[in-house]
Amino acid sequence: MKKVLIFFVASLALISFSACSKKEEAPQAAAPAATSQPAAEVPKAGGVTGKVVETMNAAGYTYVQVDDGQKKIWAAAPEFSVAVGDDVIVPEGMPMNNYHSKSLDRDFEVVYFVDSVLNPNATAAAASVDPNATMPEGHPDTKVSATAAADIDLQGIAKAEGGKTVAEINNGKAELAGKEVALRGKVVKYNAQIMGKNWLHIQDGSGDAAAGTNDITVTSATEAKVGDTVLVSGTLSLDKDFGYGYKYALIIEDAKVTVE
Repeated sequence: MKKVLIFFVASLALISFSACSKKEEAPQAAAPAATSQPAAEVPKAGGVTGKVVETMNAAGYTYVQVDDGQKKIWAAAPEFSVAVGDDVIVPEGMPMNNYHSKSLDRDFEVVYFVDSVLNPNATAAAASVDPNATMPEGHPDTKVSATAAADIDLQGIAKAEGGKTVAEINNGKAELAGKEVALRGKVVKYNAQIMGKNWLHIQDGSGDAAAGTNDITVTSATEAKVGDTVLVSGTLSLDKDFGYGYKYALIIEDAKVTVE
């Protein structure tokens, strides 16, 4: 099963799922009760792999409770095919504390909203991706958006010594395939520990967003955060296909990443 799960792992920045026409009202978190004790730290849901023990659909979302053998978490993603007993992968998500679902009339202590829950047990048809899909109205937006990237200052980023810009790598990918490349840029999206790897999206202000030449996906063991300036070096791969429609025209895997 581990081999199957690894085969289907993918980056969330290039994936979105279809949402149904029904709308759930905006998440409403109840005010915490007054207490003299410090609030407990909410654990991240990054890279959780486990078995589905409960699931239901509501307002274009699928809710799943996942047991990884040590803890159980609730996650919600745009509606997808899943059943109790399926082994799934939940990437790092946005925690909503004291969340009340109006459509389910149910309270959750914590729900992690994610772009997708990866389910190798689903059929290829059920797992197909709608590139025009959006999250239901009122829910937290977990996608990488142009607006989010615009909030990060990409001006004045110096090209890596002996390296290339993001645009140069995208435009010259045919000649650079299989070769080591170096670049400097800023992290515009970061997903930690999805099946043992950190997933970074790097931009440096070069390239055309409409043409998709302004961003490069990188996997690495190095930790980073959105907004970090990083120096990246690694081998460029083309047409990487993880299955289920999760394809990358180019990706730098297992890169050496230095946070500057």
